[in-house]
Parts: sequence; structure tokens; C-alpha cells
Amino acid sequence: MALPGARGRGWAAAARVAQRRRHTAGAGGRPGPEPESRRAALYVHWPYCEKRCTYCNFNKYVPRAGGVEEAALRSCLVTEARTLLHISGVRRVESVFFGGGTPSLASPRTVAAVLEAVAAAAHLPADSEVTLEVNPASAPGARLAAFGAAGVNRVSIGLQSLDDRELQLLGRTHSARDALRTLAEARRLFPGRVSTDLLLGLPAQRTGPWLQQLRELLQHCDDHVSLYQLSLERGTALFSQVQRGALPAPDPDLAAEMYLEGRAALREAGFRQYEVSNFARNGALSTHNWTYWQCGQYLGVGPGAHGRFVPLGAGGHTREARIQTLEPDNWVKEVMLSGHGTRKRVPLGELELLEEVLAMGLRTDVGVTHQHWQRFAPRLSLWDVFGASPEVGELQAEGRLLLDDRFQASRKVERKSSM
Repeated sequence: MALPGARGRGWAAAARVAQRRRHTAGAGGRPGPEPESRRAALYVHWPYCEKRCTYCNFNKYVPRAGGVEEAALRSCLVTEARTLLHISGVRRVESVFFGGGTPSLASPRTVAAVLEAVAAAAHLPADSEVTLEVNPASAPGARLAAFGAAGVNRVSIGLQSLDDRELQLLGRTHSARDALRTLAEARRLFPGRVSTDLLLGLPAQRTGPWLQQLRELLQHCDDHVSLYQLSLERGTALFSQVQRGALPAPDPDLAAEMYLEGRAALREAGFRQYEVSNFARNGALSTHNWTYWQCGQYLGVGPGAHGRFVPLGAGGHTREARIQTLEPDNWVKEVMLSGHGTRKRVPLGELELLEEVLAMGLRTDVGVTHQHWQRFAPRLSLWDVFGASPEVGELQAEGRLLLDDRFQASRKVERKSSM
């Protein structure tokens, strides 16, 4: 899928220069196809938020009184992106995702600088998906347009709820009106490339009012909606409120009912449920997230970012799980010293990788095809592994799994969608 979008002049210039230099260029100066080991997605983590939401335990920080030293952070994001591209040997970046934190608090200049660095160090196709997570409180129309000029062509809006009382409970800084206004501006600037998130399973939430929210959202949304069940995480304010009895514990049966009713409403509106929590119509799937679910390589840049790739010199076999240093100040020091802030490297064994292939693939409506499986286990078929399994037999008998013994890419292992 190609998602054309605006490009900053700096990015375009850097891409042209790099393309002329790149020894992989084919006829007509266009880069030739890269092997899979040389392709990856890129995730960039912006670690700061205006405040911490009551349910959030992500790696994020509220800036000190003096604010964020963005020039230093920008420089280190650029440096780490270049370093990890070099370490990985990646020559083609399929997509870029700016997440957080609240990356819409960053300046468009920071986004442009990272994209220009990537385009100079690897091939970043003109139709690559470049996504920015957006908080409605920090993204007025003019700012969204500036991000578009910097190279963003898709936005993901953390709407979460269209009920102001629920938004206050969640500690969000925007109102339902703010969310709908930002959604309208985003659709005007990025038609067909706007995603929205809606939470379900909040304390005291009921199916009927929540479905009304979803139906209202369907009157305003674009072609991608994500439904996420609230997870009470230890250490968050919301967890503490439930623990001490100030709020009722979320009801899992009600959450399941909301999910099933929401899924039906989205299907009726023409959305395809292509992953457990994600729905798209008109082909507007998140290609970046699809890389995760297909166990493609991805590089994680920024404080606390995660990555999965095969470093150069590993013989093309040993994939590593990498985690960057969590604390922004420490991460900056490490990047300035070593060119990157990788805190943890874990080589993935063959079994661990195949477990990820199954766990991620079975989240999707495609499942795991024989062809996809053999990219990771060329000498071991799905039927060899699971054909005689009593557990698999039980799941098949219940209609929850399909497994065939014919090696055709059109046939698949598929889990029926459920909570």
C-alpha cells in the first residue's frame, strides 16, 4: 500500500543526495530491491508528556520547570537513528512511527531532522508511511499542518473517550469537543490516514453509553479505529483508586460485551478487523504495526524504545531484542558517548523467534500461512510441529483454529477473533 504525503524540502534533498551515492541503485538511479535482512521499520520515542494519565505506565516523563532541552534531544535522536541503521545494516526503511509520550509536543523541526537523517543513511521511499501520535490538546490545525510539511503523512489520535467525565477520570488534558475538533482538522489535512483510539472496560462503564460513544465516533472518524481494553497497571493512580475501593474494579464480562458489540458496529460500518484491536476500511491498515505483527525487523530509537533486528556480523541468523536506556537524561549521555543508548541486548533463539511468529500472527485475521512460517523455519513445517498436537486438535474441534496439511500460501492458521 502506498500512502503519498507531503515531504519537507530538507528530507527530499537528503534523499536525492543519498540516492545518487547509494551503491545499491539500479537502472535509472532507483534503488534495487533489498533483501529482507536489509529492510526494517523505525520507531522513534518521544518520552515527554504534559502530565501523566491516571492509567498509564509507559516510559514517559513530565518535563522539569525549565522545559525540555529539545535541541539536545533532537541531536541524540538523529545520532542514534544513524548508529542503529549502521549497526543493523538496514538499507531500506519501510515506515517511521513517532510515538510516546506525546510526540505532538515535539517541534516539527525535530521530526524533519530525524526523517532527513534516515533518508540520508538509508532508502526512505517517497510513499513510506510516517505516523505521528497526537494528543488533541497539543495539536491545533496549524501545528498539524507543520508536521505534514515536515514529512508526517498519517496521524494517530489518542482520543480515548467522548465522555468528559471519563476523560477526567483518565487524567486526559483534552475534552470530547477538543478531540472531535482535532479529528476534523486531521481528516482535512491527512484524508484517509487518520487513526483514532477508544478505550473500553473503564470502572463503572456500561455497554449502552459506550456504544453511543462509538456510534458518535463513527459519524466523525476516518478509516482506522482501534478499540483497546483498559488494563489496570500496578503503580498507576487508577490502579491505586481501585485497590483502595474508591472506584469499582472493571467488570471483565462487561468489557467482553463492549468489545463484541463494538466489533459488530465497526463491521457494519464497513471496517475490517485485521487485528484483535484494530479495524480499517478502504485499505487503511497501519503498515508500521503490520510489520510488528508479521515479525519484521524494526529499530527502536529514543529513551526506552524497543527493537528487533539482526546486527551486522551475526551471520544473518541471530535476531536481537534491544531496549534503549529508559531515563532521558541518562540516555542522552550514553548517546553522546557511544552513538546509541542501548541498555539491553537479548539474542533470540530459534524457539523464541518462532513463538513470536505464532503469537503475533494469530492476532491478525490472516493468521500464519505456511509460506510466512517458512521464512523463519524453512526446514520445519507447521504441520510437522502441530499436526499431531492434542491441544491443536481440541482447538480445531471447537472451531477456534484452522490447520491444514497443504503447503499453499492461500491456506492459513487462523484464530477466530476473541478477547
